[in-house]
Amino acid sequence: MNELAIIEKLRELAERGPHITLGIGDDCAIYRPRRGEDLLFKIDPMIENVHFRREQPPAIIGQRALARNLSDIAAMGGEPDFCLVSLAIPRELGEKWVWGFYRGLLPLSRSTGTALAGGHLACAEMIYCDVVVGGHVPRGKALLRSRARVGDSVYVSGRLGKPWDRRITPRLALGKALRGKASSCIDLSDGLSLDLYRLCLASGVAADIDHVPVMRGATLERALNGGEDYELLFTVPPGKKAPLGTTHIGKIIKGEPGRVFFRGQVLPPRGYDHFTSS
Repeated sequence: MNELAIIEKLRELAERGPHITLGIGDDCAIYRPRRGEDLLFKIDPMIENVHFRREQPPAIIGQRALARNLSDIAAMGGEPDFCLVSLAIPRELGEKWVWGFYRGLLPLSRSTGTALAGGHLACAEMIYCDVVVGGHVPRGKALLRSRARVGDSVYVSGRLGKPWDRRITPRLALGKALRGKASSCIDLSDGLSLDLYRLCLASGVAADIDHVPVMRGATLERALNGGEDYELLFTVPPGKKAPLGTTHIGKIIKGEPGRVFFRGQVLPPRGYDHFTSS
């Protein structure tokens, strides 16, 4: 496996975004921002035996590596511009595994306008991937976790309890549509119970939910606490309508910041936490 040959091939395959003035092949990529926008940056690693198993198809791992980051861009109401990908794999997996990984990542990169602008390749004892995504949002229009208010309605963008090893569909179009409508937003990556707790804590409010849309074949327990859904959880003020296809699940209420009730009972934040979950 020749690192320089792989990088040269990636440079041929990657589409340079309109604001990437220098991409793969130099010491740094160059991105030229537009006027009137705030820049968004996100980094999220994929670690073998933490986020995936080696026996999974490398294309699925590659797709998820980028999509997880794009879900966070969506939660801010942003649009992606470029990504940087650092990938380390055991030498015995070879070039075939690398190209399998990029066969999953590159189609999502192209379809979302997320130019592959650079990164790094290395050998390691385990598979490790780190993706950085840069994006933008109109100045002052980013959706935050901290702006939910008492009386707002709580919505989710899709059914919860999804399998952890599937392809992810980042809700970029919905995030963009929520600008000017949603008062707050967060992506559901660690479980509804934990992510709603985080949103409420940041906003200084509590929440009361009475309905959860559960994925076919999933349990209510997984829908509440399982994580890996990558849907958007957002709040809408009175007098504003949520986009079609989203599901109303409850209300923002007065109470201890972070406290969440489900069907009249306190819902503990038991979603996935790297330092407490097994």
